[in-house]
Amino acid sequence: MMTSVDADLIRVLADPLRLQIVTLLARETLCTTHLVEETGARQTNLSNHLRVLREAGVVETEPCGRFTYYRLRPDVIASLAGQFAELAETARTAADNKRACP
Repeated sequence: MMTSVDADLIRVLADPLRLQIVTLLARETLCTTHLVEETGARQTNLSNHLRVLREAGVVETEPCGRFTYYRLRPDVIASLAGQFAELAETARTAADNKRACP
């Protein structure tokens, strides 16, 4: 069963801009300037979304001079994907289970 921590992570990733950021970071490590160019979002808005992703443990930062690079933590995504895979397997094995109505 999925825990409340997992539900929080799903809520974090459910935002369209944050999902776009995660998708971009899956391909390469990017700084805020690159993410602004790629998403078209304002820098302050993007920074707020990156903070949420960082606090949720989805991304990590790497300072580089006056820039901060962001990198996706694939282990977090893989863990969530594994939990969904387990949920799907549970549904497959329980497909014939039906509780009788009172």
